[in-house]
Amino acid sequence: MNFLANPLLTSTSSGDALASMMDPFGFGRAAMNYWRDSVERNILYWDVMRERGNQYLAHMEQTKPNVLGFETEVLMDGRTLPNPTNYELLRVLPPNDTHIEPGKRPFVVVDPRAGHGPGIGGFKPDSELGVALRAGHPCYFIGFLPFPEPGQTVEDVVEAEVAFLRHVIELHPETTEKPMVVGNCQAGWQIMMAAALEPDVFGPILIAGAPLSYWAGEHGKAPMRYTGGMTGGSWVTALTSDIGNGLFDGAWLVQNFERLNPANTYWKKQYHLYANVDTETKRYLEFERWWGGHVVLGGEEIQYIVDNLFVGNRLSTAQLVTRDGRRIDLRNVRSPVVVFCSRGDDITPPPQALGWIRDLYEGEEDIVANEQTIIYCLHDTTGHLGIFVSGSVSRKEHSEFTANMDYIDVMPPGLYETTISHASERTDAELIERDYLLEFSPRNFAELDQEVMHKPEDDRRFATVARISEINLGLYRLYLQPWLQAVMTPEAARWIRRMHPIRLGYKLLSDRNPLTVPLPVMADYVRRHRQPVEQHNMFKALETMASDQIVASLDAWRDLRDSTTERLFMDIYGQPLLQAAVGLYGDAHVHRRRPGAEPEHRRFIENRQNELRHKIAQGGPAEAVMRSVIYVLGGAPATDERNFKRLRASRAELEPSTSLSEFKRLVREQFFILKLDREQALASLPTLLKGQSSERIDGYLKHLEHVFAASGELSEHAAERFAQVTSLFDKARPKAVAAPAARAPAKAENASAGSADISDATPAAAAPNQASDTAAKTPARRAAGQRRGTPRKR
Repeated sequence: MNFLANPLLTSTSSGDALASMMDPFGFGRAAMNYWRDSVERNILYWDVMRERGNQYLAHMEQTKPNVLGFETEVLMDGRTLPNPTNYELLRVLPPNDTHIEPGKRPFVVVDPRAGHGPGIGGFKPDSELGVALRAGHPCYFIGFLPFPEPGQTVEDVVEAEVAFLRHVIELHPETTEKPMVVGNCQAGWQIMMAAALEPDVFGPILIAGAPLSYWAGEHGKAPMRYTGGMTGGSWVTALTSDIGNGLFDGAWLVQNFERLNPANTYWKKQYHLYANVDTETKRYLEFERWWGGHVVLGGEEIQYIVDNLFVGNRLSTAQLVTRDGRRIDLRNVRSPVVVFCSRGDDITPPPQALGWIRDLYEGEEDIVANEQTIIYCLHDTTGHLGIFVSGSVSRKEHSEFTANMDYIDVMPPGLYETTISHASERTDAELIERDYLLEFSPRNFAELDQEVMHKPEDDRRFATVARISEINLGLYRLYLQPWLQAVMTPEAARWIRRMHPIRLGYKLLSDRNPLTVPLPVMADYVRRHRQPVEQHNMFKALETMASDQIVASLDAWRDLRDSTTERLFMDIYGQPLLQAAVGLYGDAHVHRRRPGAEPEHRRFIENRQNELRHKIAQGGPAEAVMRSVIYVLGGAPATDERNFKRLRASRAELEPSTSLSEFKRLVREQFFILKLDREQALASLPTLLKGQSSERIDGYLKHLEHVFAASGELSEHAAERFAQVTSLFDKARPKAVAAPAARAPAKAENASAGSADISDATPAAAAPNQASDTAAKTPARRAAGQRRGTPRKR
């Protein structure tokens, strides 16, 4: 027994378990305690399953089921539109303790219709909608009803979303900014289609976990991209719709998702509830209310999606044409696009979320030529659903996107990657207003390719799948579909939907099953006399070990299944004979078509360049300051939100009547002028400042210093550019002012770093002996002063 008293054993759970094994009485007590706990947990677990079934039945019996955690009111019903759809526009009513500022930009969340019901974007307080409401934005939600309207098409849905956004804009005449739109998963490609057709109704666009390039992927990952090939194409989709009498049951899509991770589906999720049934019940039931809320899609809708997107990959290559002849070209999107994806997402991995950029553009210069701003953010670990429902993601990434939507809206065209860092982890934490800081770094296609990992040899395989899919679909429609449609009735389709294994799993464990009658009574007794086992119980430890072994075994089986599927796909569709048989083995054929630039677009760019050349020397101080900001920050490796906030704060002083949209036009115009002819653009700075007093010029320089100082010390390259700008500003000073006098504010460095307001640039405010912040010396001024005083070798 002295051995059992050894603190090295008794101070840890493993030590307690070992001590129990060596003590016959302790072993018996541990066994009895575990046996009682396991019986109690079993009863409570099956009672939760009963509650889940009841919840499912009550949810599906609602006319408009959703899982939104906020009160809403219907503003527009898509069923009343010229082309009716089952979509609705809802206004989100803020909680009593939340203040909404009517002048702020509207915020619209579009939920995915991929088998589940609506509401995931506002599932709980820490969600996309919750973040926007706390920030004071008027919020709207685009959801849908369980059943589609007869004859409803994908184009009808896209047109409905455009109509909803136009209505939101009409509700906010006091703001000139267009709504920020968030598209989750399948809603992402919907709003991108809408923005390509009607770019004038969109503000910044955030597509979260949204697949746009369906052939993209990394070998050894993203097994869902092989599904179409392994089933012989989209004929299976048509068969499933015909079995549903023209309706496609979303439960089949949910089943595909569940098969991706069998360990989680068949064991881990359920065991986690069983092991923590005292604390996890509420969270489990809340999520299952959405996960089990299956909806129905129209057969024509899902066939369009599978043929044109999943198998055909026609969206990211601008091959889709609407029924009225408009080509859906994502290069027409004029709003900034933020792509949020995760390396831990096995449904929409980064290559499928970002590959459309590679499909559409030759390089980052092509993005700039199309006047587009594309920003991507990569999360390292969260899964597909975590992008929408994880509280930590909402508090960090979504909060930063929402707080900086105005900054994102005015960013110059180009390709950027954004990173979010915690203020406490940075050396300049005192300069950061919130818990996190959003930073933007320019990226090129070589860096993008590290995430997209495009393999041209795979394109021919997927193109072969697309051809075979067309052949098989044609054969199915010719020989089998007429017979199936002739015998299928609405009643038979409803019975098949009810008998779906996933739906049965909910229904059989509910109060409608008489075998569950004793469960609530037993569960109530257990809760009143609950005796949970200690965590260091050896049998509980063995249970955990057994669970880990089951998970590992299922994961191993999944990995074997996925690797076998990939190998079969590559071998079958990589056969030269098969590729030649469907006409795809000729070298002249381009399998992943990249849309070229039309003559009209080239003429537009040429005319735009001519217009900008005439504007190089036109304007005033506002153009000079903005041009200088873009030039200096263009020499830095990255920029962040702080520069923009300082610049926006003083915008009223530069141009009191300037709206954010006009400010955006100014930023982009000066950006393109610098891209077009940087030397002439810089040489014109004194012309833009002509007629300004020396004191006003000092004020503009102080304003620039304050903007640059917001993000800390300038890099050496950026400081050299700022010194160049300062010398050009000095050339604009009135010639009657002696050179030493004109340099006085620059020498008195301590007097110039305090305020961003241009109103401080009066003679009195500019005098060194009246400066309000003589003790301050900003990093920007120090760097610029060093460049002027001590020339360095470049």
